[in-house]
Amino acid sequence: MVGGGRDAFIGGVHRIAAWMDGKIELVAGAFSSNAEKSRLSGSDLLLDPARVYPSFETMAAEEAKLPAGERIDFVSIVTPNHVHFPAAKAFLEAGFNVVCDKPMTFSLEEAIRLRDLVKRTGKVFVLTHNYTGYPMVKEAREMVRRGDLGKILKVVAEYPQGWLLTSLETQGHKGAAWRTNPEMAGSSSCIGDIGTHAENLGRYITGLEIEELCADFTTFVEGRRLEDDGNLLIHYKGGARGVLFASQISAGEENNLAVRVYGTKASLEWHQEHPNELIVKYQDAPRRTFRRGNEYLSDVAKRFTRVPAGHPEAFLEAFANIYREGARAIECEVNGKPLPEDLDYPNVNDGVEGMAFIETAVLSAKKGGAWTKMPTF
Repeated sequence: MVGGGRDAFIGGVHRIAAWMDGKIELVAGAFSSNAEKSRLSGSDLLLDPARVYPSFETMAAEEAKLPAGERIDFVSIVTPNHVHFPAAKAFLEAGFNVVCDKPMTFSLEEAIRLRDLVKRTGKVFVLTHNYTGYPMVKEAREMVRRGDLGKILKVVAEYPQGWLLTSLETQGHKGAAWRTNPEMAGSSSCIGDIGTHAENLGRYITGLEIEELCADFTTFVEGRRLEDDGNLLIHYKGGARGVLFASQISAGEENNLAVRVYGTKASLEWHQEHPNELIVKYQDAPRRTFRRGNEYLSDVAKRFTRVPAGHPEAFLEAFANIYREGARAIECEVNGKPLPEDLDYPNVNDGVEGMAFIETAVLSAKKGGAWTKMPTF
């Protein structure tokens, strides 16, 4: 692991998710840019001190020197955004597979370079857009693929939070400090941090690609350097329309990611804070609520379900589904076997799309909300 040391929320989430299926063991890390904090974090995790490194550069070089059966098989990168690309590049070039937190890179230019590097090295690259790991999100995608909703007309995705309603970045809050710092977060805070999840979720479920968008960014907290609220209109290829908003200043909101997909036959609705249910609505019939863990669901949803119906299953398990799929791919890569055809995890191409979305939204906002085309590659 790179990053995720003491007091880092997301590092603990990644470790729990990776451990959950007994497929992955943490054996090495560079847990902080501070060498002493990295050492102490490794001690907390009961690691061999010889494999707790002062920097990711040292870790990549030293692990590559170990015999094939002793070195790491992959690295998880759970740092602020500006470290994603240099760390991923170092490990890919040293011959290692990579799991990386989102957004994939600091900029679109870095994302394209990383995609080319992944293709050149042939290594597995997993991007942890963890909300795609929920069974009922996968059921929603299967419904769209089967044509249950008919032709998709509209997608509404929202992600309101309230935690940055005050200037936490000036009060010693580390997570707030880097997310609102353009030198670490990149060109966007709100859309880059959570709006990209909403965009990815809509694209994962529907398969629709954005053609153009217009974006309105606002910075409500005085002195903040990046936006804390974003509102977008979207035109999808093929004619569908979309609305996406993300907010970090919505008082009382916790982590209220939700998506609605409207088709010519039916619509569906899923809420991350109530993840075990999927609501399907019809024009001329009562709405239906599908629940995780039941036999009437698709085989895909069943494959990603861990416990029987009626037992809550949520954030950590969905995250673990990404790691479990990544482990399937990495095990094959390490053993020189072809990758399974049914792998289901966000990859480097999703990362490029995500960075293109962020940079297009930033450009549109800077132009006063002008309609702006998504770039093609």
